[in-house]
Amino acid sequence: MADESAPATALAKDRSRVLGGTYRTFYSEPLTVASAHGCTITDVNGEDYLDAYNNVPVLGHSSPAVRSAVAAELGRANSHTRYLDKGVIDYARRLVDRFPTPLEAVVFACSGSEANDLALRLATHATGRDGLIVTRHAYHGTTSAVAAISPSLVGTEVGEHVEPIDLPAWDAADFDELLAGAIAGAARRLEARGHPLGAFILDSTVTSDGILEPCSLAATAGAVRDHGGLWIADEVQSGFGRTGADWGFQRLNLIPDLVTLGKPMGNGLPISAVLGPREIFDDFGAEQRYFNTFAGTAVPVAAAEVVLTALESGDLAARAREGGRLLESLLTEAIESSGTPALVRRSGLMVGIDFETGGITAEAAAERAKAMVERLYAERILVSTTGRAGSVLKIRPPLVITDDELRELAGGFARVLVRGEAEAANAGE
Repeated sequence: MADESAPATALAKDRSRVLGGTYRTFYSEPLTVASAHGCTITDVNGEDYLDAYNNVPVLGHSSPAVRSAVAAELGRANSHTRYLDKGVIDYARRLVDRFPTPLEAVVFACSGSEANDLALRLATHATGRDGLIVTRHAYHGTTSAVAAISPSLVGTEVGEHVEPIDLPAWDAADFDELLAGAIAGAARRLEARGHPLGAFILDSTVTSDGILEPCSLAATAGAVRDHGGLWIADEVQSGFGRTGADWGFQRLNLIPDLVTLGKPMGNGLPISAVLGPREIFDDFGAEQRYFNTFAGTAVPVAAAEVVLTALESGDLAARAREGGRLLESLLTEAIESSGTPALVRRSGLMVGIDFETGGITAEAAAERAKAMVERLYAERILVSTTGRAGSVLKIRPPLVITDDELRELAGGFARVLVRGEAEAANAGE
């Protein structure tokens, strides 16, 4: 039980009095941050925690390069997009150059939620159809429109125009064909309800459903388009090198119709984007206005330029590939040594450890994953959970994490895994 007189407890009480009830904290005893640099978060007691969870600061916490770039722009100008600013235009050109044809134009927003919200509006306008297909446990943001297509937020209370689909078994050899069949069935159900398919939106790493390993989804993309829909690639979590490629969709053997970006785009500053064909934007803009006072202004763009430079160098994707291979090897070795049933799924440095295997129920797997998060927190390692019922341990560190830090992470995981098995055995005696 937390010490009621401890400063952290008092701070938590102050927080609950001042902040609205929609807020949540991680861990049974919340982390109180004093400072953060690289992949290390230091609490108010001077204890260092290895951050293996936060994908937003892709270049690490308190990046000196980002701090310098932002400070320079704050001292120059930070006006809105009703004025011309060469730096913003240069950045937009560089960003578009990282994408294949016909993803040739960009519109900026401030968050991934806003980007996904705008992408839905664009898709509905371009197709004249409002039906949407999402995965069963998807998360796409917090505006009214995208919360309504995020079953992980609202459960079964999605709109009538939304059809959630179950993913095939992760290890199915014909995963793409099975998913294409699910798309076709969902499109028919939407049509029958008077909401013909306008778009399928997919997080390219399927993070909230448990993390998808790279595979071809060409047949699935064909099914979406055969039924009149657009493919919206939600790259808010999978973009900027996370998967070992610039963009997660590149590892799925398809080119989306629209792409949304967020989170790591500005290393934590509020900037996001939608990319797509110029015709879609121009047709939409001829009939509807979209203006965001703070989106695409010079200061967040300055941060985004630093991230984009790292992406252009190949460093981010290379770190995700190399670090991901090392971490997968270490985690798999720890699991095999412990005898604990678990499967490692990985897309670059987006790693899921699934405990719902070997005949273990979803509820028991979720309890194990939750316990592992707390045990790792006690080891001063930060991770979280995802997937159905939270049965998958989610690991997605900043992409500046070193091999030594990855070994520290895997070592802590191995220790708490063994400890958890020992505790379970003792409880069963």
